[in-house]
Amino acid sequence: MTRVDLILLHPPSIFNFRELPIFYGPISDVIPSSSLFENYPIGFITLSEHLNRNGISVRVVNLALKMLRDRSFDPEAFVARLDPVAFGIDLHWLPHVDGSLTLAELVKKHHPGTPVIFGGLSATYYHREIMADYPFVDFILCGDSTEEPLRLLMEAIKNGGDFATVPNLVWRDGRGGVVDNGISYRPPNLDHVHFDYSHPLKMTVKYHDPSGYLPFRNWLSNPVMAVFSCRGCLHDCVSCGGSASAFHRLCGRDRPAFRSPELLAKDIRAIAACTGAPVMVVGDLLQAGRDYAERFLRAMKRYRIENEIAIEFFHPPPAEFVRLVSDSLINFNVEISPESHDPRVRRAFGKNYGNAELEASVAALIDSTCRRLDLFFMVGLPYQDYRSVMDTVEYGGELLRRFGENGTLLPMIAPLAPFVDPGCRLFEEAERFGYRLFARTLREHRQAMLMPTWKQRLNYETSWMSRDEIVRATYDGALRLIELKAAHGLLDGEEADEIRAHIRMAVALEWRIENADVIDGSLREDIFRLNRMDLLCQKHELQWPVKGLKLKLPNILKLLFGR
Repeated sequence: MTRVDLILLHPPSIFNFRELPIFYGPISDVIPSSSLFENYPIGFITLSEHLNRNGISVRVVNLALKMLRDRSFDPEAFVARLDPVAFGIDLHWLPHVDGSLTLAELVKKHHPGTPVIFGGLSATYYHREIMADYPFVDFILCGDSTEEPLRLLMEAIKNGGDFATVPNLVWRDGRGGVVDNGISYRPPNLDHVHFDYSHPLKMTVKYHDPSGYLPFRNWLSNPVMAVFSCRGCLHDCVSCGGSASAFHRLCGRDRPAFRSPELLAKDIRAIAACTGAPVMVVGDLLQAGRDYAERFLRAMKRYRIENEIAIEFFHPPPAEFVRLVSDSLINFNVEISPESHDPRVRRAFGKNYGNAELEASVAALIDSTCRRLDLFFMVGLPYQDYRSVMDTVEYGGELLRRFGENGTLLPMIAPLAPFVDPGCRLFEEAERFGYRLFARTLREHRQAMLMPTWKQRLNYETSWMSRDEIVRATYDGALRLIELKAAHGLLDGEEADEIRAHIRMAVALEWRIENADVIDGSLREDIFRLNRMDLLCQKHELQWPVKGLKLKLPNILKLLFGR
């Protein structure tokens, strides 16, 4: 086989997770992936498609998933056998700090002459520290849109070009200096990006590597897909690394880059041609304006797609818009994150609406053809103490009492964990918001990720709750919410008992870890055993139903072989 130009590697959050006795805790309970965050960024697919279309071969390897699925898999031996022109490693969200840096060092050990390229929001934020302290990283591509900069960089690597001409690039000049070219490539929209969902299928066949391209461990049983309406955000939630403030600070964006609503609808149609999997529309359709949202819905109404379409709202949608969604989508689900029952807490977090507006929206959605409404609440917010968390859970119970008769409404609660994102307002102005940060540098966050309990990995506490209280509120709130879900038929008795048992085991395990002189023997075994269990909820609660075939093989074969 011809030598591959670029191999994109996705690491687990903790590289040596199979050896280190670290209790992950409930840091990924309300997302599809495991606590190792094995879901690689969608940017891997758009980068690969863009470069392949322009004559630069790219292979994606989900190393995290390979390590998760097969304990005998040797990542070092695997990396040593690879021989591309360059390696790319993502450091997008900060929990990957240990995995990304360990993997980069491992790559450099076996391939000292092969360039290592970093990218992602966290790599962008920490580009100076990375270049100063981690010599095994050669290049960093900064910003949120690096498809074309990466192509230019690969052309320069292959042909001996001038790195100074590559936008968004931070690089070493060969004389011990670091050069920052600045972020000048900021496309105003996403219409140039090819979200080609047949591309990973074609690459899977080309490289004979199904596990390398699977998004996360349980994807085959829960084949959820995603389409992206934007990069960036108009909203400014104080803890979010994707907020307006963070994108302005990291990427120089004054407004999001939106994908045209017609192309967004075509993206969903392309997915529906290959699979009956549910499709998540990432980004609130209404933040680009009512006209944008209505154009998307008109296009979707023409296509009459039967897949479950999951849409998120950052602000509760008005009843008339809910009716329009019901008229346009055959099967749809909605996600809203009120964060707290307390409007004061919600406003401090960056969401300025009251409970009356939220409840009117909930009522409209319950009365519509919406098949499921997920409400996400959070622990660890400004002005939020233990009592406030428990009152939030009771508010979830009140909403179930009023609106939960048909089983559509599903409240969930999870902690702000493990980190407050660098670049967001809470991170940059922690004291102003009543927060104390335990880690600020990349090195400090890496050390935190290797601590034995999730409480010790939290990079913050607040004026209203210590880390101990955040952990206690998380577990107690989850226990109470389980009772409320069971009372309203969302969990059967066996499921409820199982989650209660897992939470009590987690509480006891954390006490044992913190009071142990050495983590070995039965304690070590119990950590690994509990890491395999769901804690605050069961993963199936997050799953939307598949409509029809998981994979539509005749259509897939046509895409792969052009027939």
